[in-house]
Amino acid sequence: MDFNEILSQVYFGNSVQDYLWVVGSLIFGALFMAFITHRVSDLVFRLVAKKGSNLDKEELHKLVRTPLQWLIMMIVGFICTSHLDFPTSWDLAPRSEFGVRMVIHRTYLLFLCFIITWIALRFTKFLAIVLLDRAALTESKADDQIVDFLVEIIRIMVIVLSIFVILGAVFKIDIAALVAGLGIGGLALALAAKESLENLLASFTIFFDKPFLIGDLVTVKGITGTVEKIGFRSTRIRTLEKSYLTIPNLLMVNDVLDNLSMRTFRRVHFHIGVTYSATNDQIQRIVSDLQKLVDEHPHTNQDGKISFAGFGPSSLDIMVMYFIDTMDYSVFLDVKEEINLQIMKIIAHHKAEFAFPTQTIHIEKT
Repeated sequence: MDFNEILSQVYFGNSVQDYLWVVGSLIFGALFMAFITHRVSDLVFRLVAKKGSNLDKEELHKLVRTPLQWLIMMIVGFICTSHLDFPTSWDLAPRSEFGVRMVIHRTYLLFLCFIITWIALRFTKFLAIVLLDRAALTESKADDQIVDFLVEIIRIMVIVLSIFVILGAVFKIDIAALVAGLGIGGLALALAAKESLENLLASFTIFFDKPFLIGDLVTVKGITGTVEKIGFRSTRIRTLEKSYLTIPNLLMVNDVLDNLSMRTFRRVHFHIGVTYSATNDQIQRIVSDLQKLVDEHPHTNQDGKISFAGFGPSSLDIMVMYFIDTMDYSVFLDVKEEINLQIMKIIAHHKAEFAFPTQTIHIEKT
């Protein structure tokens, strides 16, 4: 038996040559898969990334490598197996009727749609990296917020479009009739998703009204933290304790929100208590020196006020109020500590003492 006769032998309705073509094509696809993936990612990088940017091309390759390899293998596998036939003795139903052929074909289409959606979402993620890189070149933080918002819209559009494609191409559902049916059930759906729709509308309010931007320090519902992400449904805040909170956008819009980043100064306000043994002259000189301290400090403004506030239960109370010209919390603490230490020196310099809660008991002898 010569080689041609071996290739012509038929097993399960296909010749040995057909099987070898399939195996060879799969090996060819596997060998050139990495090359094709690199070429496609390079082409996309040149189309999307700006010349002279600091973006790394390898970043895109890492994102799309796996889904592109799956797509290539799916295409190669389809081309290879399209030349193979099921044995006629099996008497399988055609692809248009329910059976093995239909199940295999629709399963293939389903996986193909999933992989294409996967690739589209990865490209969207890289597009977000490119846009954020360009937004970082501007001083405004509004660009970062717009990028996140647009990327979320694109992701949702990709997912919704893929769902409709799967329903129409794979499961053969009439999309027009489905959309018409959704119009009838839209009221019930809106009632069921009332809170989600309210949060969605609130996200548009945040986007257009801009009560805060990404990176701002805000206080809402007694919670203080830095805004890290503004989504369609919620806003993510990193608190001062470094916890990560998710707050519905409706609360961010309807509740009183204090944007601390919009302040020009941080206020410090407290009382100092000195003992009742301090004289009138000592109090006046302490108040005068403290006023001079907060007025002349390089990180305070001229709105600071020091005054003799009143007579406490066990102390003479001096009010201290001043403003520090920084929004950096660590700088704020450093300046406050420096001023507190100077206050202690001033009290000691005038030979006064800090008061603490005391009681004097008088015992009468009878």
